[in-house]
Amino acid sequence: MPLSPAALERYARHLTLPGVGIAGQERLLAARVLVVGAGGLGSPVLLYLAAAGVGHLTVVDDDVVALSNLQRQVIHDAGALGTAKVQSATDRIARLNPDVRVRALARRVSAADATRLIEGHDLVVDGTDNFPTRYALSDACAAAGVPYVYGSVQGFEGQVAVLCGGRAPCYRCVFPEAPPAGSVPSCGESGVFGVLPGLVGTMQATEALKLITGVGRTLAGRLLVVDALRMRFHEVELVRDPACTACGDGAARATGEPRAAAHEHRTDEPGEGGNDPMTDPTSTPHRDILPAELAARLTAGERPVIVDVREPMEWRIAHLAGSRHVPLARLPEEAPALDPDAETVVLCHHGVRSAAAAEWLRRSGFRDVRNLVGGIDRWSTDVDPAVARY
Repeated sequence: MPLSPAALERYARHLTLPGVGIAGQERLLAARVLVVGAGGLGSPVLLYLAAAGVGHLTVVDDDVVALSNLQRQVIHDAGALGTAKVQSATDRIARLNPDVRVRALARRVSAADATRLIEGHDLVVDGTDNFPTRYALSDACAAAGVPYVYGSVQGFEGQVAVLCGGRAPCYRCVFPEAPPAGSVPSCGESGVFGVLPGLVGTMQATEALKLITGVGRTLAGRLLVVDALRMRFHEVELVRDPACTACGDGAARATGEPRAAAHEHRTDEPGEGGNDPMTDPTSTPHRDILPAELAARLTAGERPVIVDVREPMEWRIAHLAGSRHVPLARLPEEAPALDPDAETVVLCHHGVRSAAAAEWLRRSGFRDVRNLVGGIDRWSTDVDPAVARY
């Protein structure tokens, strides 16, 4: 149906944009987007998708609004305290754009129902804070060929990527296994800078709108890493793992282009890549090493190459004696100076950036690369309290 006079006025700034126009706005109005999580990331995602005129939103969250949420979860307010987040979000969207249809589901997402949940949706936006849900959503999206807009925040750091759909890698390609239990602190433990979810969530909404309209270059196959302390951004190429159990060559999955996107984008630039982990920490000895284990080996005289991929400011706060400082953005440039045959241990603040860096090094030909579980923060708590925490 043609846009109504009210819609022409509401979306006027879209209608004049090259690449969007009336056709793009009509695609937005017809789109169906699943947003999992109505918290810090889900707040800006839901607000901007609704404002843009995405016609059908499904929001899933099992939590209620608490006072500690209001520092960053801007879709809620003090009047919603104690209310289910999905209800609070639905009420806010109705006030913002009453033409948007919202389906609110006050529950958690499990591996058992993720596939059924994404049915009928053009894409999925992840606003969760735990590994089981991320793996469940990514696996379901990989099987169905549905784009998965990933985002995460912790402290002053964030990540955004477009995964699954077409030839883009899935979450398991980037992080084959969840970190060991307790190795990654929750936001409640480590804190989160209040504006950071707004920054990352807005970028997720941007990617969702681009996927729907087909305009611009998406983050398909790229991980954008945000350092809010220094307001720096760098990106890492993400490559699909042919052996991935979820989207690899032998996995059962849909083929062809993403449902919501007209095309896929890739970059030739190499780089890098909460908390209820799914896996047994003893199941991945070839990929991870605990701080206590590394300390014991160093004490015994072993000398693996330790590569610290944090930013210079972080390095100045604290670093391990004998480690080599290679900021993540410089890893592709400095990797040739490292010995690909030497045992290499990669570390960062909490183990997230280093996991992506370690995976990139493995795929670049490094034979024995381990990620330091929990990063230098866990080294401080488990091995040496004299190492400053931040």
